[in-house]
Amino acid sequence: MKLIIQIPCFNEAEALPVTLKELPREVAGFDRVEWLVINDGSSDGTVEVALANGVHHIVSFTSNQGLARAFLAGLDSCIKLGADVIINTDADNQYMAVDIPALLAPILAGRADVVIGARPINGIESFSLVKKMLQKIGSSVVRFVSKTDIPDAPSGFRAMTREAAMRFNVFNDYTYTLETIIQAGQKNITTVSVPVRVNNTLRPSRLVKSNSAYIRKSFVTIVRIFVVYKAFRFFMSVGLTALLLGLLGGSRYLYYYVTGDGAGHIQSLILSSILLGVGFQTVLTAFLADLLAVNRRLMEDVQYRVKKLEFSVTENHSPDTQ
Repeated sequence: MKLIIQIPCFNEAEALPVTLKELPREVAGFDRVEWLVINDGSSDGTVEVALANGVHHIVSFTSNQGLARAFLAGLDSCIKLGADVIINTDADNQYMAVDIPALLAPILAGRADVVIGARPINGIESFSLVKKMLQKIGSSVVRFVSKTDIPDAPSGFRAMTREAAMRFNVFNDYTYTLETIIQAGQKNITTVSVPVRVNNTLRPSRLVKSNSAYIRKSFVTIVRIFVVYKAFRFFMSVGLTALLLGLLGGSRYLYYYVTGDGAGHIQSLILSSILLGVGFQTVLTAFLADLLAVNRRLMEDVQYRVKKLEFSVTENHSPDTQ
């Protein structure tokens, strides 16, 4: 069995040696352990540092593509290189590498296809109160949408089988963490969580540049999750709410009209008409969105089958991309 540990990197020449120093060269249950770095358009010598520290494989983008695309590119490369299990970790040494065996244990025992490392969020001093709160909210939303029980959905420390990795698609350019758990839940990919420890921070987070930016991006991500993965429920809820408000407003106008005072409440009639029209259109949108969701699932199934055919042909003789 082959294990590949992948590390997305963007200008990590300073932190990467610290991270690599902690990573294992051998792991119980695996015949071979390899490291793969995804160079996401770095300009500080990250590739040279990676090679000097014994990284086996490099995948490079000429310009920065974002964490989500780097993550997916890493998965594709790991599968092509014949990985049976893939671990993703951060380049800033946030996660303790000694917890890798604990992360792999549920997969080796056949109890899970994906394992998420759950950090002690409340005890991480470098996390602001706002970040802790938003991470908990995001995890709650993911648990609701995915019907999984993952306490730390934004965690990037995760292990997955080859089969699970081939089934992931990410539409969000900001991060891959939430979407992949939701997809795992919807595709019946068994996902569990194990507690992991964290190291002291080597640098400020690249994803959280400010609280306001983090709040905005988190809100957009959460709304997008509902729109993409719970489209029918989302649009139907909005549509029915608008219809209900329109009916209430129309009933109010009808009451005044019957009692002879309708002329003074024509604004209620106009507002009610608008709300009824919006509600009706949104309800129709809910059915269209549901059809699109079915089409997306069919396309994802086709993509998965194509990947299986492609990777089965290339895995034994694919050269490293540098």
